[in-house]
Order: sequence, then structure tokens, then C-alpha cells
Amino acid sequence: MATQSSAVRRIGSAVKAGVAAVTHSIAAPGLRQHRRATLAEQHRLHFDLLCKAMDDPALAAVLDTYETDIPLEKQRQFLFANALYINALYYYRIGALSKTELYGHLRVMCQNQVFRDYWEATRHHRKSLPDTSEESALGRMTDELIQELAEAETDQWWVVGELPDE
Repeated sequence: MATQSSAVRRIGSAVKAGVAAVTHSIAAPGLRQHRRATLAEQHRLHFDLLCKAMDDPALAAVLDTYETDIPLEKQRQFLFANALYINALYYYRIGALSKTELYGHLRVMCQNQVFRDYWEATRHHRKSLPDTSEESALGRMTDELIQELAEAETDQWWVVGELPDE
């Protein structure tokens, strides 16, 4: 009798595990779609807020958390640089860009002095990120790319840097 109960429990456990696996495989695409929709809404809201701040100096002052005084026109440029950077990250997060493609976009952005100034002015912002976060890792990747571009002994900036592992 104890053997039968044990066998029934094992069969019951196997059935439960099978049902859980099927439920997960059915629900996973819906969860990914929900995550993408949430990211899209977050991205749209972020961009709307940045646009308002770029248009209104009183609102831009709320985002002035730089360690030095930055003239208003430069702050507006920094807000736009942030919008470009966040846009590239968004496309990476939703899977529209691979890490290699993101790296290529960052390589182009890093050619611009205003973007490099923005990146330097916001260095302390990135220090608040957990080292293990994806955003922190992508920030370090951008830091390394800027350093490699600065040290490059070639005018062919599009070949500078080692492409990231996918």
C-alpha cells in the first residue's frame, strides 16, 4: 500500500510539473509582449518629459543635477543627448537592436563632442546604479568605447573598439 501511495505521489508530481511547464510556455509570450508594451509606454513618457524640459527652462532646472554649472543651452543639448542614448537603449531592450548594433549606434554618438560632454557631466549619475544592472554594464561599455576612441591612432573611428559578445 505504501508503494502504491508513493507511486501515485510521483505520478501526481510529474503531472503537476508538466502542467506548470505547459502553463509557462503558453504564458511566456504574453509576458514578453506585456513587458515590451510597458517598456514602450515608459519610453514614450520619458521622451515626453524630456521634450517638455527642453522647451521650458523652468522644467529643465528640475533636471539640473550636474556637479558644475551648465549653461541653459548646454543643458538642453544634454537632455537631447540623453534622449538619443535612452532611445538606443530602448531599442536594445525590446530586441530591435542586438548588442553589437547598439555598440555601433553608441560608436556614432560618441563621435559628437556634446554627447561626450553630456556623458562626462552625468558620470556621477551612473555611479548610483548597481554594478550588476544591465544599464550599469552598458554604461561601462560606453565608457570603454569613449576611452578607446580617445586613444585611437586612426581616423577610421568606425573600426575602433572591440565588439561586445552577444
